[in-house]
This record gives sequence, C-alpha cells and structure tokens, in this order.
Amino acid sequence: MRSILILSLLSCFFAAYEAKIFSKCELAHMLKAKGMDGYHGYSLEDWVCLAQYESNFNTRAFNEDNANGSSDYGLFQLNNKWWCKDSKHSSANACNTLCSKFMDDNISDDISCAKRVVKDPNGMSAWVAWVKYCKGKDLSTYLASCKL
Repeated sequence: MRSILILSLLSCFFAAYEAKIFSKCELAHMLKAKGMDGYHGYSLEDWVCLAQYESNFNTRAFNEDNANGSSDYGLFQLNNKWWCKDSKHSSANACNTLCSKFMDDNISDDISCAKRVVKDPNGMSAWVAWVKYCKGKDLSTYLASCKL
C-alpha cells in the first residue's frame, strides 16, 4: 500500500514537470482569447507561426546556444539578456520577471512579455525565427483548419 502511495505521488510530481506541447489550433484559440489577433499590428497567424518556429509549441523549450552567451526560454523563446532574469546572465529584464516563469504551462506571463517585446521598435523582428519563416510569407491559410 505504501509503495502505491509513493508511486502516485511521484507520478504527480513528474506530471507537473512535463512540458505542455500545444497543437497549432489549440494555441491559436488560446492566443485569440488573450487578445493577440491583431495585437500591435500582428495577426494571429504571425503569433502562432512564431511559436511554431521558436519552440515547436513547447512551453519548456530552452536554448542556451546563443552566440552572445544568452539563453531563450519557453513558448516564445524569450531571451535572458533583454526580457527576463536568471542567474546566468545580466539582464535588462524588460518584462520584470524570472525566466523560469516562461518554462511552465501557464503561458499568461509569456504572452504579457511577448506583448512587451513587440512594443519595441523591432517589433516581431526581435525573433529571428519569425523573420526567417513567417515575415512576409502568405499565412492566410495557416490556421484555416482551426475553426476560429
């Protein structure tokens, strides 16, 4: 009986640490509900395309291989040099949050920070993947199957 209880507790612990990997349509619905469609001039398709190519829709995506030694966190790959604070790099921390907050299943803080990023003069061009894979592309059918 005791071993069943321990296994149950461990499975809950590991489940809490699993990444949330969104489907394209699931993320589109969530971002639309959070007011991202048209936010600062960017379409819902832009936001979903950004998330696909930055993190493959994975809330626990992490990249520590940037040339300047910085790291990127979460669904939108928010950078610790500019947008969030961690123990590895000095930061402007423009989103006034810990980078670890971008590594959980609650994407409200990720969305708030992404909104802050696009207010800067670079807008979505702050994200290399968006520039390479989404900017200037015909995204009109990108979410057609999502029934938004």
